[in-house]
Amino acid sequence: MNPNVTRPKANQFRIPSRLLEPLWLRSRESLVDNGQVYDPVAATACRQCKLNPDCLKGNIDQKQLLYTTLAAQCDAVVSQFMKRHPSGWVVNVGCGLDTRFFRLDNGRCRWLELDIDENLLWRQKLFHRSERYQMHCGSVNNLDWLQSFPIRDGEPLMVVCELALLGCNMAQLTAFLHALGRRFRQFEACFVVAGDLCESRPGKLMGCDSYAHGLKDPHCLLNLIPWADSMTLHSPIDKPCMRWRIWQRLLNRINFLKYRVTPVVIHLNV
Repeated sequence: MNPNVTRPKANQFRIPSRLLEPLWLRSRESLVDNGQVYDPVAATACRQCKLNPDCLKGNIDQKQLLYTTLAAQCDAVVSQFMKRHPSGWVVNVGCGLDTRFFRLDNGRCRWLELDIDENLLWRQKLFHRSERYQMHCGSVNNLDWLQSFPIRDGEPLMVVCELALLGCNMAQLTAFLHALGRRFRQFEACFVVAGDLCESRPGKLMGCDSYAHGLKDPHCLLNLIPWADSMTLHSPIDKPCMRWRIWQRLLNRINFLKYRVTPVVIHLNV
């Protein structure tokens, strides 16, 4: 046996790659100078996990840059909401092994993590509940949680869905937005949705995977909630970063493509 190869510890968790990979990418990014996110909680959790070989497929460095940039842009949207509403509610739908609460907690916000039971079991092994931080069963397709959600009318609410919507087709995405609009009179939302050219060669080179939908113009979502006050789009290449500079030079010349070749962050104010 090669003495330089470290054998995995017997007590490490074998977490499915679809859950572990985003956590692991944020952990790696935390070691980069001026990285997109600093996530020591992810780094600590990853020490308890056995890395699945599937996480190593493809252009890892570019995928890391793409997904941590999206995470950082979502962080910025949620952070601004919490500055305006320090005691507001944040509901993270399809949370997976997200650590946003630990990165942004202001000591006053109320936070609800939602996912299917299997994923929540892994969360409970790695993270702990608190008085303001709860985990419950629910997802973008299982919307029973909307009926039992404890928020009162008028309380500030931010609904976050960073990666879960990327696995939804347009019918599922439409149903989710309609359900939110029917349940909550007023809320903000931070979603990541996929452009229609993510599976093109440029999209793959920028770190994209295959997604269940592709939007030519994300503004079409306003047709699903026409009473929304505003929508703001954030492309990964909008974020100042020397590692994006080549793509920024290319896509800034053909500006309409930058919302089509990667997932983008949408901030809805309803």
